[in-house]
Amino acid sequence: MIQEEGFEYQSVQALKGVGPAVAARLEKLGLYTIQDVLFHLPFRYEDRTSIVKIGALQEGQQAVIEGVIEHSEVRLGHKGSGWGKNKSGSGRTLLCYLSDGTGRIVLRFFYFNTSQQEGLVAGKRVRCFGEVRHGANSLEITHPEVQQMAANEFLPVKNSLTPVYPKTEGVHQLLLRKLADQVILSLSDNVIPEWLPESLLKEKNFPDLSHALKLVHQPDAGISLDSIEAVKHPAQQRLIFEELVAYRLSMLQFRQEVKKHRARPHEIKDKDLKSFVKSLGFELTTAQKKVIHEIISDLKNDVPMMRLLQGDVGSGKTAVSACAALVAVKNSSQVAIMAPTEILASQLFENFDRWFNGDCVLLTGKDKGRLREKKLERIKEGETSIVVGTHALFQNDVEFDELSLVIVDEQHRFGVHQRLSLREKGSKAGVVTHQLIMTATPIPRSLAMTAYADLDYSVIDELPVGRKKVATVVISDQRRNEVIERVASACRKGEQAYWVCTLVEESELMQCQAAEETAAQLNQDLEDLNIGLIHGRMKQDEKNAVMARFKSGEINLLVATTVIEVGVDVPNASLMVIVNAERLGLAQLHQLRGRVGRGEKKSACVLIYQSPLSDRARQRLTILRENSSGFVIAQKDLEMRGAGEVLGTRQTGIVGMRIADIVRDEYMLEDVKKVASQIQQQWPDRVDPLVMRWMGSSKQYGSV
Repeated sequence: MIQEEGFEYQSVQALKGVGPAVAARLEKLGLYTIQDVLFHLPFRYEDRTSIVKIGALQEGQQAVIEGVIEHSEVRLGHKGSGWGKNKSGSGRTLLCYLSDGTGRIVLRFFYFNTSQQEGLVAGKRVRCFGEVRHGANSLEITHPEVQQMAANEFLPVKNSLTPVYPKTEGVHQLLLRKLADQVILSLSDNVIPEWLPESLLKEKNFPDLSHALKLVHQPDAGISLDSIEAVKHPAQQRLIFEELVAYRLSMLQFRQEVKKHRARPHEIKDKDLKSFVKSLGFELTTAQKKVIHEIISDLKNDVPMMRLLQGDVGSGKTAVSACAALVAVKNSSQVAIMAPTEILASQLFENFDRWFNGDCVLLTGKDKGRLREKKLERIKEGETSIVVGTHALFQNDVEFDELSLVIVDEQHRFGVHQRLSLREKGSKAGVVTHQLIMTATPIPRSLAMTAYADLDYSVIDELPVGRKKVATVVISDQRRNEVIERVASACRKGEQAYWVCTLVEESELMQCQAAEETAAQLNQDLEDLNIGLIHGRMKQDEKNAVMARFKSGEINLLVATTVIEVGVDVPNASLMVIVNAERLGLAQLHQLRGRVGRGEKKSACVLIYQSPLSDRARQRLTILRENSSGFVIAQKDLEMRGAGEVLGTRQTGIVGMRIADIVRDEYMLEDVKKVASQIQQQWPDRVDPLVMRWMGSSKQYGSV
């Protein structure tokens, strides 16, 4: 029994059954201490509290069953990629036919040893748990948990729900449950510190922490699966609230860290800004002007700007970022603008080079030899004010003379370490760069204010004058010929169109092959049109040449993969066709649709789907057809997919929340902000232990 002050910080090796080898495996899950085990919470539960008759089983049901094995056999070979190969590499499958008098079910094992096989022979009585599925001729359970029983033995069933924990290779549920049980038992002799204010616990009628943890790891008998899955129990609510407070505090810590650094303050004269805006050649929206004012206010300070700029597709973020760049340039500083693709970098370069009268350099991976050396020299000597580039900007040989502003476009496409390395290129004499982080993938405000709480937040919630709404049509692939006729008609009238090919496979090669085959077929069907092709496996020079021909109007119809999702701007393109649209997420579909409707002509997006449509896919396509606002679509996307998917796999912290869910628990966020601020001001010594309890090592990424 563990009993000691501060016991929660002891190594997991203080637990029975955990030696160095097991501890090393637990580290993969971030479990180093007893506290880590306590806060490694179940993500779902299984109901093993009753035995279900085999005759009453339904597909998809998880159930405990009991019966006698009538017959068992080992079959050789199995269809499927690698299935049925046990550890010795043979393609053997063990099939056991289990009956309880009401019905019969097959237990299927692809991995088994001699001992298991000998325990599963005819006449043996067993209890099993697993998920019921349809097999070739009957219901089956694949790799059930099996407990052997004597002929007349009575085994009690569980009297409460069984927790299921996040796990990894070499760390199984049984081990995690045993460790959790040990630690929960220790709570009767140890007190785990409370870091939330006592007044809050009373006000919200929250249980104490030990009681909450015990209930979540070991639900009381009588609590149903439906009840605990609703996440409304006071114990769950208490833990959710504390996790959200810890996350908020970690973000506030990051902000404080940023404020410890200094940045170069920048001023700009009104007449210089007005003159520049006039030279852009178009009128700024009220929303753009508001955001520009927020950025200029940030840049006046000697505290580094850390601002997230959100704007829907085509809302004019590039013009706003150009005004931010102007401020740095007018203060004799350099600006680095980072884009995720060479196509987008080239397009940004064209705009900035025009707006800043040639005081601009484009640096990409294709720059080699003497050309690259010349560009690097210009950047290092301060002979150019604005550097636009891709990941090439991160490379060690890229040195700046006086970098003071970093602008990151489509921030979700870059890893945190990449952004950090670019910021550090401006770290000189104790100062760091200002950062403007932009995204055209709208993130719902509740999520943005929590996930990016270390950043100030600006939104361009207005489209430029003249920006046309794109009509969206959903059509079965059986009407493909009608779509081809519509494309032909539009192109013959002088308009341009995109034909986007997608595949469910992740293979870029297969996507490119599909695009090539589609382009060849359309060339046959539409011989009088000029059809271009662009995909990710083409050389950058080839891609740039195709895009240049499309922008100039030489190409009528551009067949592409989703490589054109971000940033391509061709005002004359008025029609977008997306094949297999049901295979893409809402955010990606909205991004693609945003490539049209940028000019004066009425525009349309045709979503072609393959029948039959799943309910979920139908829901996605309906949402897109009925909504044009990226922010509405983002909220729906968040509700359907969850915070981790919307933010992207490269984000950290919020993606790994243990029990909280930003969508479900949004109503708590205002109270969370107040309590986090209260703790920070009144009990600053609680901040670090509270953050470490919930965030662990993930907090390190917040400074980026």
